[in-house]
Amino acid sequence: NDIKKILAYSTISQLGFMFLAAGVGAFDVGIFHVFTHAFFKAVLFLGAGSVIHAMGGEQDVRRMGGLARKLPITFLAMFAGWYAITGLPFGAGFWSKDLILERVWVHGGPALYWTALATAVITGVYMTRLMILVFWSPSRVKPEVEHHLHESPWTMSLPLIVLGLGSLVAGFAWAPL
Repeated sequence: NDIKKILAYSTISQLGFMFLAAGVGAFDVGIFHVFTHAFFKAVLFLGAGSVIHAMGGEQDVRRMGGLARKLPITFLAMFAGWYAITGLPFGAGFWSKDLILERVWVHGGPALYWTALATAVITGVYMTRLMILVFWSPSRVKPEVEHHLHESPWTMSLPLIVLGLGSLVAGFAWAPL
């Protein structure tokens, strides 16, 4: 339920994808996933920091909700990171995860492929849960905290915007190949 722990667990999952690529001999695709992962995971962690900052140090996603309207820049940046990590079409994670799954199908066989695909789906589920609890669900923010909610300063918001855009377009660096 801790926003940073959810993202840390997710990092382990993505490292598993990178090692899976290496395990089937797709070293280039594993490195590509490192590249795309850097964008979407950085924006997700920085976005989590922005949320924690706005919430006065609160990290429990069960005490959040409805923050999309209160923190629009943070929300849009984290939405881009969520879109990419879930592997939705044309986000950065779509390209790298799809290539990993393709190489696993060819060099690892159906059992490994279906396991990897299930893992990718599970990533989408727990990352969507995070977005729902933090941004899309009704607010569970304490009134005294809600009174002080504010978007992060530009020193935090500008990197969020840059990394959010990178999460959406970084995969195109490899797409023609």
